[in-house]
Amino acid sequence: MLANYGYIGLFLIVAIAFTVVTLLLPVILRFIHIVPHKPNPIKSSTYECGMETVGKTWVQFNFRYYFYALIFLALDVAIAFLYLWAVSLRQLGSFAFIGILIFVSIIAVGYIYAWKKKVLEWK
Repeated sequence: MLANYGYIGLFLIVAIAFTVVTLLLPVILRFIHIVPHKPNPIKSSTYECGMETVGKTWVQFNFRYYFYALIFLALDVAIAFLYLWAVSLRQLGSFAFIGILIFVSIIAVGYIYAWKKKVLEWK
């Protein structure tokens, strides 16, 4: 039983070490002058498609984009679950079929709610 937790601990240590090395490696390479660090106002300027920016470069996006992204994400995850369920339907039996019907109905209720609240209308 303790060996199973050892694998989890090892995975956690490797994940933390990978993150620390990934974040510190550029700093170390710049500190020992392997990677040159020459800041320049032209390098720090905003670059977009080879054209100079017009107006403010920081624009706050409309919150409706986030609703579309969340609905897409929910439906995308639902498709992933449905695919896995469909592949192993024969082994799972009728209990899994009832479970997936509940899952799909919850997704459908959320989608209908968003539709009725006119969240999906582009203005």
